[in-house]
Amino acid sequence: MGKPRLDNAPVVLPTPDVRTTATYYRDVLGFKVIEHLEAPEPFAAAYRDKVELVFVQIMSGRFEPNRVRYGSGDDVYIDPDSVAGVDDVYDELMAAGAKVVRGPEIVSYGSYEFVVEDVDGRWVCFGRVADRRFFKGAFD
Repeated sequence: MGKPRLDNAPVVLPTPDVRTTATYYRDVLGFKVIEHLEAPEPFAAAYRDKVELVFVQIMSGRFEPNRVRYGSGDDVYIDPDSVAGVDDVYDELMAAGAKVVRGPEIVSYGSYEFVVEDVDGRWVCFGRVADRRFFKGAFD
């Protein structure tokens, strides 16, 4: 028997209002949402293709996106299945009314990507590696 493979790494996103966040991801970003609001710690799971996001209700403190709290960083990075897919997703999200922070471009580390801001102020990046020399050994 071989070494087990890791299959998924759901992103857990604290949010001030699970339902509002989940609704945005369903209506604007095209995810299927399953709510678990009756749970002791209310949450919703959002699915699109192989991507899984989990929105959990903040119980204390306040939410701040990475760029506010830490001064940098997207909150979520999602890879379409191809570089051309980045443009397809961009067109889809534009038509759905997503708030675009940065349009599609090749960035300094060789990815072709764009960024939208979600209802909570998170930056969600959609991108795909376009120039593999920046990720030497990662695709072997």
